[in-house]
Amino acid sequence: MTTQAQKPGTSGSEATGAPGPADFALDPEVRHLNHGSFGTVPRPVLDRLAALRAEMESNPDAWWRTLTGRIAAARAEVAAFLRTAPDSLAFVPNASAGASTVLASLRFTRGARILMTDHTYGAVAMGVRRVAALHGAVVDTVHVPLDASTEHIRSLFARELGSGVPVELVVVDQITSPTARLFPLPEIVAEAHAAGARVLVDGAHAPGLLADPLGHASGADYWTGNLHKWVCGPRGTAALVAAEDVAQDLVPLVNSWGAPNPYPHRFDEQGTQDVTGWLAVPGSLAFFAERGGWDAARATMDRTVTAAQTLLAEALHADLSGVTVNEALAMRLIPLAPVLATDPDRAAALQRRIAAELRCEVSITSWDGRGFLRLSAHVYNRPEEYEYLAERLPALLTAAEREAA
Repeated sequence: MTTQAQKPGTSGSEATGAPGPADFALDPEVRHLNHGSFGTVPRPVLDRLAALRAEMESNPDAWWRTLTGRIAAARAEVAAFLRTAPDSLAFVPNASAGASTVLASLRFTRGARILMTDHTYGAVAMGVRRVAALHGAVVDTVHVPLDASTEHIRSLFARELGSGVPVELVVVDQITSPTARLFPLPEIVAEAHAAGARVLVDGAHAPGLLADPLGHASGADYWTGNLHKWVCGPRGTAALVAAEDVAQDLVPLVNSWGAPNPYPHRFDEQGTQDVTGWLAVPGSLAFFAERGGWDAARATMDRTVTAAQTLLAEALHADLSGVTVNEALAMRLIPLAPVLATDPDRAAALQRRIAAELRCEVSITSWDGRGFLRLSAHVYNRPEEYEYLAERLPALLTAAEREAA
């Protein structure tokens, strides 16, 4: 068993061509086992980002004169990766900003319903409630059991959508953040559209993790996904995609000189914000394409996280029978003892404790009063990192259980 994560230069990636720890600037003294929260950026993309920022600072006037054309070129590359038309896609800072943009652009009938689930990402849920309060709309939350089947989920939405007061918008995660669940979007979108409701998909984790996230979203009116997570783009890079019949209703959260332009071009000029990340993200796409390809990267992640879930569940004596396993999805759950991480504050405290005592960055989530260790692996993660965690985490959690009792 190793006691340290591999240090740069020891990954063997030079021999195989596949990306490894040496390709990222992560601190080698920490085990980075929580890729899904913030991602990380390959070294060549960091270099490109630094060069773009140096160019911007060397002649700001020249930079802003040519910026919109360069954004359009980057947008075309990202659109090709997501298998959509360039004019359907706008860059936004993150998926929450994309969801906020959609919510702020819509008008709701007083008393109408907005539907979301109890797996909805917290920041998006707050945005839904705020917009509903402004318009006098009502927010209803669908409880989706953790192990619900596709048919069960479809029936839950069908019942809510047909329960009387019209639903004007359905907000649904593609891959849920607290519970790592891939929702059956084709069925949900079909039920929503049959009831006359629009659909906003929060695809925060989908780019890079799913081969065709927009295809899986199957006709949703709005979709937004992060490019800084599984794609490993720079911070502040995300995509907002809108169907042709609703796209021109969307306006940026910041009103600036690009406002009179049609969608998506009105999103390109928003003051003097630093958009070097938008210009550098095609480099992340190219990095993985050139180092074995995206299918190989996803297969590596899946193997790593599958083995890690089995190892850690055994070490923690965790029962996985009530946890849905999404095959080929590099995010998995391990239930914790019932007294641990029973709410977001306790989950955050336990996460900080693990980081401080074990030098392991992990994700501890809380859903429906239950705590989970959420695993999310990328190509730089190695089995020995999870072996290290499996050796030491049980004692830490046992101590935390005693303190919580």
